[in-house]
Amino acid sequence: MQLQHVPTIDLGPYFEGTPEGKALVAKEVDRACKDIGFLVITNHGIPKELVDRVYSLSRKFFNLPMAEKRKVDRPSPDQVRGYSAVAEESLSYSLEEAAPGDLKESFSIGPTDVPEDDYHRGPAAGPHFAPNVWPESIEGFKEAYAEYFDAMSDLARSLMRIFALSLKLDEHFFDDKIDKEISMLRTLSYPNMGTNIEEGQMRAGAHTDYGSLTIVKPDNSPGGLQVCNQNGDWVSVPYVEDSFAVNIGDLMMRWTNDQWISTLHRVVNPPMDSDASAPRQSIVFFHQPNYDAMIECLPSCLDEDGKAKYPAVSSGDHLKSKFVKQTTFGGTQEVA
Repeated sequence: MQLQHVPTIDLGPYFEGTPEGKALVAKEVDRACKDIGFLVITNHGIPKELVDRVYSLSRKFFNLPMAEKRKVDRPSPDQVRGYSAVAEESLSYSLEEAAPGDLKESFSIGPTDVPEDDYHRGPAAGPHFAPNVWPESIEGFKEAYAEYFDAMSDLARSLMRIFALSLKLDEHFFDDKIDKEISMLRTLSYPNMGTNIEEGQMRAGAHTDYGSLTIVKPDNSPGGLQVCNQNGDWVSVPYVEDSFAVNIGDLMMRWTNDQWISTLHRVVNPPMDSDASAPRQSIVFFHQPNYDAMIECLPSCLDEDGKAKYPAVSSGDHLKSKFVKQTTFGGTQEVA
């Protein structure tokens, strides 16, 4: 029977390292990715102290006066770095769907400690390793974000290895395609706007994610993450203490020839009668393969005629086009 709700999967057996444990987790993950494209993971190995520290420092940042936050504004539409204010993005535009600006503000970083070589700094790298911008007034902010980025990168690598096993590939198939990742860490704050909302405006409009996978640490406040299942019903992603929500993105769907689903999801506004005076906050890691990794149908996912549904595309080109649409509300301007 097809899953209609987001399952919770214990990663403990995978990390124990036995063939039986790895096979069990891989089977559960495969079903979740085929049926609904989302899962909640427990026993993931990320320290709670680190999550709490990044959450607390992020709240300090979002509580700064607007003038202070504006000192670390996004440098340009194709560089997802720094601060973006409420309604300055519309995720629906990434799917060519017009919608009002999203009711969220954000702070974003990319890879840290980037090598000074031609791969990372040359013309082909484009904006993918652009420098991060940091608020100077919050002690420990930069160090906590860099530590969290590295922890999420490690977890994403483990998840990609589970994905490989689920797809009947060598466990390390994806390793050399993500060893120079162009991932992004973003903290999102969703203020309660009360009645000051345009028609159709949400905390985050319906969209799919762009890359290989996303790892989300939400909070438990009203107005949360919802997923559209294959029946067309919007269902809430369950909140499980000390867990992460994980979903696959467009590139993983292309890699699997649509066997796995990059699912529409959104963040809805809190009910008007809810006690939601404090903003909702989420920490999100968008995992993205190396910019020159070519995303083409995996050998185990070709259809019966041996054909792929999509042409090959590089990870970097796909990501850059999506970001520009998201941040320019459908604009198609050229980017370097």
